[in-house]
Amino acid sequence: MSTTPPPQAVTSDTHPARGERPAEGGAFGWLPALGPRGRRAFAGAFGGYALDSYDYFTLPLSMVALAAHFGLDSGQTGLFTTVTLVVSALGGAAAGVFADRVGRVRALMITVITYAVFTVACGFAPDYETLLVFRALQGLGFGGEWAVGAILVAEYASARHRGRTLGAVQSAWAVGWALAAIVYTLVFSFVGDDLAWRVMFWTGALPALLVVWLRRRVHDAPQATAAREQSAARGSFTAIFRPGTAEAPGLLRTTVFAGLLSTGVQGGYYTLATWIPTYLKSERGLSVVGTGGYLAFLISGAFLGYLTGGHLTDRLGRRRNIWLFALLSAVCVLAYAHIPGSADTLLLVLGFPLGFCMSAIFSGFGSYLSELYPTAVRGTGQGFTYNAGRAVGAVFPTLVGFLADSWGVGGALVFGAAGYALAALALLGLPETRGKELA
Repeated sequence: MSTTPPPQAVTSDTHPARGERPAEGGAFGWLPALGPRGRRAFAGAFGGYALDSYDYFTLPLSMVALAAHFGLDSGQTGLFTTVTLVVSALGGAAAGVFADRVGRVRALMITVITYAVFTVACGFAPDYETLLVFRALQGLGFGGEWAVGAILVAEYASARHRGRTLGAVQSAWAVGWALAAIVYTLVFSFVGDDLAWRVMFWTGALPALLVVWLRRRVHDAPQATAAREQSAARGSFTAIFRPGTAEAPGLLRTTVFAGLLSTGVQGGYYTLATWIPTYLKSERGLSVVGTGGYLAFLISGAFLGYLTGGHLTDRLGRRRNIWLFALLSAVCVLAYAHIPGSADTLLLVLGFPLGFCMSAIFSGFGSYLSELYPTAVRGTGQGFTYNAGRAVGAVFPTLVGFLADSWGVGGALVFGAAGYALAALALLGLPETRGKELA
């Protein structure tokens, strides 16, 4: 018997201020439809997620310099990413529970402060072991940022616009990535490698001040808060693992398959995000500036992919959008890893569709995971499944690191395609939720 819960028909504070008429049409009709409070929530979530991305990418972009400074092999450098993502699962799950119990905005403030502090600490690490510990602690804040911010905005967004609204929040990842690539190009062009990687980590604290200011004016959606606080089960791990019965559906099936979906998508994504800078520099022989140019194609594709995927998840549905881009991402990974060594122009051009596809698949995550769980455990469910997927998917970059010694980084990258296959299969156990209202 299926234990997948039926859609929960509840409402949210998606209405604009009294007297303001929401604009429903146009490519950006979702923005005025949020209303003043919703737009402030969107700005806070967007800024926080961009900084989350910036602080994450300080490591992959500095990986070659770090490896040389500490004398590390590929397996050891891959372990940085794995430790970050595994610990982020704990941070994300904890932030989800905290968001259900004391509110979305309070949880967001804690995540920003945590990842900013420990990103800066990484720049002071005297040895490999200390850096590994600081990076793990940075993962505590990194893990909670997206899940809690996505829920905050989802509870303001209307069902009609939720996919594209959350896709726009997701596009902040590309903005932070682009900022990191620009800073990387400047820092490594003017500072020696032994100091440049430290400078990269130190810059991770600066933009956090802006988000702290933004979030002074951001509040949880009132009706969603009221619905959450009326439930005695809010923030309960027991609830998201409760199997269904003949009398009442449970959430166990949803949690298992949502976790597998998240594992597949993030395993593929973090394999590419972690190893492509190293692949371009060490195997393709590109300079710092050359690597930045290739990443510009990849990141611009990613930004447009987030926005396009957000629109398609509203038009096609959550499941069809993920299926489509799982297939296209796997194809792009295989093509990118097998481009002949002399075809650098083709490598440059293919970076755009690769970035587009591997990002568009994420656009439906914020709306889909929010819609799979009722209000009282939305933070717990989304925080756990998204970040458990990060933790298990984190094994992929480490495996690529160990395989790279014998297969080469380019050959090992194809392992990421297996993640997208897993994501496509996981959808078979999940319902379509397009059009569902939230509180």
